[in-house]
Amino acid sequence: MSDAGHQEVTEEVKEVVTSKFVCTANHGFAPYAQEELHRLFGSVKSTMLVPGEVFAVTLQHPADVVREQISKTEPIFLRHIFQVGWEYRLGEGDTANWKSDLTDYILADENLARAKIAVQVRKSEVSLWEGSAAEFKESIQSSLSVLNGDFVVRDAEFVISVFVGKEYVFAGITSPADNISDWNGGAIRFQREDGQISRAKFKLLEAEVAFGIPFASFREALDIGAAPGGWTSFLLERGLKVTAVDPAKMDASLLSSPRLTYLRKNADNVKFKDNQFDLLVCDMSWSPKGTAKLVTDLLYALAPGGTAIVTVKLLHKKPMSLIQEIIEIFQGARLQVQRAKQLFHNRDEITLYMIKY
Repeated sequence: MSDAGHQEVTEEVKEVVTSKFVCTANHGFAPYAQEELHRLFGSVKSTMLVPGEVFAVTLQHPADVVREQISKTEPIFLRHIFQVGWEYRLGEGDTANWKSDLTDYILADENLARAKIAVQVRKSEVSLWEGSAAEFKESIQSSLSVLNGDFVVRDAEFVISVFVGKEYVFAGITSPADNISDWNGGAIRFQREDGQISRAKFKLLEAEVAFGIPFASFREALDIGAAPGGWTSFLLERGLKVTAVDPAKMDASLLSSPRLTYLRKNADNVKFKDNQFDLLVCDMSWSPKGTAKLVTDLLYALAPGGTAIVTVKLLHKKPMSLIQEIIEIFQGARLQVQRAKQLFHNRDEITLYMIKY
């Protein structure tokens, strides 16, 4: 080729940096967590580990980019995530050695020496480890004694995450902040109390932790659709005055509280003072639009700057579009959505944390 009038063009080939994660959603909602990752990062290559709940995903982005983006735009359905730093695949080696190879991987991390460490183990029902997850956790911790670390459940400096599946073992070493939730698999568990009215109380307990809501700082709450009183009992325990509205019966154990006003009526048949409450909560088995209308019709009673906690039932085959529609209704009624999340204690629903402006 002549040099005259011609210029050699060198095409630069950029290497695509990928990262791998084990991801968890509430049972049945993994496809929506995958869709969220697709919207954030484009191409998603995934392998289901526990049907509808846990999956491994490879993203065409560096791990630090993934973590930064998720921290900025926390997904609704993706409950927990950890970066895979080590993996074993059945058929690619001697199955008898994978446990010692896993130990070697962990011990190679110099940051773990004398650190506060949480070991979080999960497994599929049929897996390469025949014992329980708790037994495997104990086995790992005993093999790491040379680290002179402090093995803890909460407030760890580092989390060692392990998922043992039927054909795969995945492990990673991360800081708790990198995993969305620092609970194992994002499963926040509370001990059921004697006399607890309903499991619905766990939703507010989890919202308190996950969203950092200072419930004890509120003065007076309105609980719409309160019966039998799971959320009302929680708010009374935090020291609030509570007006509970529901045509159904409240649990008798609550009725003697001097801080409780119980209106046995439909919420659309009661009238309150303007700006009477600084907290409004609603956990009802209604249609999403019905719930949104009921809440927005009562917003006159919530003071500006007040907080609203509302569960939205996902009785729809397209929850992503439904959630967006409901959020737009609330935003049009002067509610700013702070967080929208399917918590561990949510079932076919999400929880909205909003502030009135």
